[in-house]
Amino acid sequence: MTARPDTVAGFDSGRIARPESTKVWDAFVRVFHWSLVISFAVAWYSGGIWDNPHLIAGYLVLALVVARIVWGFIGSRYARFSDFIYGPRATLRYAAALLRRRAPRFLGHNPLGGAMVLALLATLLVICVSGAMMTTDTFWGVAWVDTLHATASTLALILVGLHVGGVIFTSLEHGENLVRAMITGRKRAPDYAP
Repeated sequence: MTARPDTVAGFDSGRIARPESTKVWDAFVRVFHWSLVISFAVAWYSGGIWDNPHLIAGYLVLALVVARIVWGFIGSRYARFSDFIYGPRATLRYAAALLRRRAPRFLGHNPLGGAMVLALLATLLVICVSGAMMTTDTFWGVAWVDTLHATASTLALILVGLHVGGVIFTSLEHGENLVRAMITGRKRAPDYAP
């Protein structure tokens, strides 16, 4: 009898077998994600308090968002928009299945996750562009630019809260740690069921 790698002469070694995993998130996506979390937090916290950190963090957010948009077209499979952008009908079907707790598991972003990526990127672009406009002579002190910047910032906080809630719910629903996956880049292989 041939022993498995975790057994000796047919006796279990006592180690817990780890599920098969597969690479999903490339290094760019992971570094982008956590850099964006930190940059946005610094920009949000320093707004109206410390101008220089706020501006630096805001321009870093802008650079990250532009880089992510480019990576959405040329990046690895699961980073490409074509992998996770679904139409409204498919997204609503997924949302209905999620409410019934019958939503299928996706290796990359699910349809609601894809919609959240687009919403966050668009909102962050509005924040960054309106913030940059506020530093110019033309738009300095212009009420609608200030209002746009503040409103988009509030919307971004709401979206971040929904994103975190979605990650927690999906992690529990499918029995996998999505935060760890965004650190390691690996998720449970599609054919492994917990």
